[in-house]
Amino acid sequence: MAIQKAESPLRTLRSSVNKDVLVKIKDGNSYYGRLIMTDPTMNVVMTDCEELRGDEEEPVARYGTVLIRGSQILYIIVDYKRK
Repeated sequence: MAIQKAESPLRTLRSSVNKDVLVKIKDGNSYYGRLIMTDPTMNVVMTDCEELRGDEEEPVARYGTVLIRGSQILYIIVDYKRK
């Protein structure tokens, strides 16, 4: 039985460029959009971004390009498809 080595989170994030992602931040809000760039501190830049409040699926606001600081991110879901 072969042991698989876990891929690093940063490598996974970098391989997710040009994919739809959902980014949950510390204040409870979420941002849905296309990931266009990331850096070593996991700051992310997204385009066609929508802000979602709590668990709601309806966007509260729509933005063009957004930068989210890596220190504010709780988690990121890659290849997220909205309902």
